[in-house]
Amino acid sequence: MNKLFFSAVIGMTLFLGGCMLAPEYDRPEAPVPSELPSGAAYDGSSSSSEVPLVADLKWREFFPDPKLQQVIATALDNNRDLRLAVLNVERARALYGIQRAELFPAVTATGGGSKQRSSADLTESGYPRTTEQYNANLGVASWEIDFFGRIRSLKEQALQEYLATEEARRSAQIALVAEVARVYLTLAADRENLQLAQSTLETQLGSHDLIRLQYDEGVATELDLRRSQTQVDTASRNIAIYTQQVAQDQNALNLLAGSLVPDELLPVDFASVIPPKELSPGLSSETLLNRPDILAAENRLKGSYAYIGAARAAFFPRISLTAAIGTASDELSGLFSSGSDTWSFAPQIGMPIFDSRTWAAYRVSKATREIALAQYEKTIQTAFREVADALAVRGTVDQQIAAQQSIVDSAQTIYDLSNELFTQGVSGYFGVLDAHRTLYAAQQGLTYLQLARRANQVRLYAVLGGGGNLEVAEADFTN
Repeated sequence: MNKLFFSAVIGMTLFLGGCMLAPEYDRPEAPVPSELPSGAAYDGSSSSSEVPLVADLKWREFFPDPKLQQVIATALDNNRDLRLAVLNVERARALYGIQRAELFPAVTATGGGSKQRSSADLTESGYPRTTEQYNANLGVASWEIDFFGRIRSLKEQALQEYLATEEARRSAQIALVAEVARVYLTLAADRENLQLAQSTLETQLGSHDLIRLQYDEGVATELDLRRSQTQVDTASRNIAIYTQQVAQDQNALNLLAGSLVPDELLPVDFASVIPPKELSPGLSSETLLNRPDILAAENRLKGSYAYIGAARAAFFPRISLTAAIGTASDELSGLFSSGSDTWSFAPQIGMPIFDSRTWAAYRVSKATREIALAQYEKTIQTAFREVADALAVRGTVDQQIAAQQSIVDSAQTIYDLSNELFTQGVSGYFGVLDAHRTLYAAQQGLTYLQLARRANQVRLYAVLGGGGNLEVAEADFTN
């Protein structure tokens, strides 16, 4: 009888061992156009065979500036947000290991002994009696045989959650690299604007001294004097503003780096920073599917399929096994002698008849899959929009910079001519004042556009997936 039962159990295990009730996963069609957008706004962002694809560039290759590279490397080592992301990966990996271990029996060894004295009233002989018992056992306690794939489905869900967490770590790393570069470039632009404000103050102080001299001689009016004083005060205010912004930029950079960034690694001005390399996004929108946030959303979608498999398996019987072998004796010296062996074998089957919670859990699993699918599609659509926006900036920003540079050149000429006419006494100071305001605003606008161009290069690098996908050895976790 025992042999027949064991044969039946082994046969069912071999026959149903590969049974999985999870629906087959098929990657949904991306809810975006098959190609990246084109048109007037994207004419300047067309791909070129001489421009590398983002997937072919590591971050050190994309950011050639050696100072910026050191700051980014420091941030990757010390940033607390990234450290939390790494710890979350380790936690997800450990949870997967726990769930995977459910497939295998837990073998435990136990040993014990007891010594008991019974009174004369409780023995048949009417005399007090002392009894001893010793035992040692090796056994399996309530191991569920995974006939219908419930545990394997939960293991697959834990695996996909781990892989999603790993992709989230990659996404956090890309975001950190891009944010460090953006703040670094912003600091460079603000330092350049600070230098511009200081230069403007020196110019305005010279003009104010000249006007004061003319006013003392009765050549200039008090209105001209007050106007020149206003320009000096405005320049002083701008110096204070940009001094504050530079300090705040450094504070932000220190926070991202996780430590104080040395002064020798900070940019002197905007022109001193080696610009990032140009990128080619390619033409197909399928390249977006390699973004870590999209891969993470797809991993969670796969996990929801496995969750359905576990919910389906809950409708089928669960078979568990408890077994032990060992030895027992009334003397410690005879514990392992011949004839003292013991064994126990207790299989158990549980068949669900009616449990509304099982049906509710199944409905929850299907709703979870629909939620994961919607999140996956929304992530793709968001990625497409982010890349399209970055390409629209890249396609038009060079034209804006060229036009702004022409404005600066014209404003500089107007200022020089106005100042010369004022010096010669041909015109009043109002023309110089107006020309300088225009020039100063044009110079600021040019710096901001140059910053926007480089910051958009960084953003394009990030929204395309950051280059150099980290390979996750999924094959190591599939057994």
